Amino acid sequence: MSKVQKKWLVAWLLTGALMVFLMVVIGGITRLTNSGLSMVDWHLIVGAVPPTTDAEWQLTFEGYQQSPEFKELNSEYTVEDFKSIFWWEYLHRMLGRVLGIVFLIPFLFFWLKGWLPRKLKIQLLLVFGLGAFQAFLGWFMVKSGLVNEPRVSHFRLAAHLFTAFITCMVIFWICLNIWRGEIAKVKLESFGRLVLSFLGIVILQIVYGAFVAGVHAGYMHNTWPLMDGSFIADAVWALEPTYLNFLEGKSGIQFVHRILGLLVFGLAAAIYWKGLKQLFLKEQITGVRLVLILVVFQVVLGIATLLFQVPIVLGVLHQAGALCVLAAGVYLLHTLKYPSIPRSQ
Repeated sequence: MSKVQKKWLVAWLLTGALMVFLMVVIGGITRLTNSGLSMVDWHLIVGAVPPTTDAEWQLTFEGYQQSPEFKELNSEYTVEDFKSIFWWEYLHRMLGRVLGIVFLIPFLFFWLKGWLPRKLKIQLLLVFGLGAFQAFLGWFMVKSGLVNEPRVSHFRLAAHLFTAFITCMVIFWICLNIWRGEIAKVKLESFGRLVLSFLGIVILQIVYGAFVAGVHAGYMHNTWPLMDGSFIADAVWALEPTYLNFLEGKSGIQFVHRILGLLVFGLAAAIYWKGLKQLFLKEQITGVRLVLILVVFQVVLGIATLLFQVPIVLGVLHQAGALCVLAAGVYLLHTLKYPSIPRSQ
């Protein structure tokens, strides 16, 4: 593969990854503004054009009036109130459609040009599969809030967010494969396993972050480092059987999110300390530093989001920060699997 081909492929894939990142951000805004259930119809092609006339807005609003959210929470809404929540969900869905086009058309073009080796074709088809599954999960999540109660399942929300993160990281890994190459693949030693453990805990933390968002656990125990004066608030043990507290209880879920945050920070510190002693490639040292810097920033954001009771800006930044932390870990792992650039002395 020539350098020109690499540049075009990487530019295309990074554009897609950045669009997935943007979807995560807009998805966070949609959730925090309670806009996610404003569009009660789901069409793949039809519905791309939003309402433009008063009559069309009234018809769309009448559909929303039949939803549980309007009946239980927003019965006082007017058409103008409805517009304020409609646009975020509309933007989120439209960006998903544009993202599909951004991937499909260049993919077909590069395939016809003969730029895609067999392995890369398979990897890109995996990306398409993840994207399609992500779209399905979005519909599946929203549907849970349109039937009986105006609340989406936090398990479905977590699956939707998790798949978005994984899709973005798969694209990023493919970009790194193209740009850096896979020539010098090596077996991971103990430090590599430490990085893998870090990534595993980060992924679990992302899932619990989605749980926190889904059950609105961030609005409880808005103190740190203690939970309203206790290391473990009594409310953590409110549900029976006990395990439900950590899957459905607001206090229990927040407690797990706090503990996992400390664990992520501890692993990042260990990676930094061991990395500076054991690693010798410039790009690996850069990865180690990025991991620690982004984790520290993410921890500070998380604490601030909790203390200020989840303002939209901090909540969105915290969600975006999680994706940045995951990307830094993936980059570091790639430099360990495919080391290439010697560290300058």
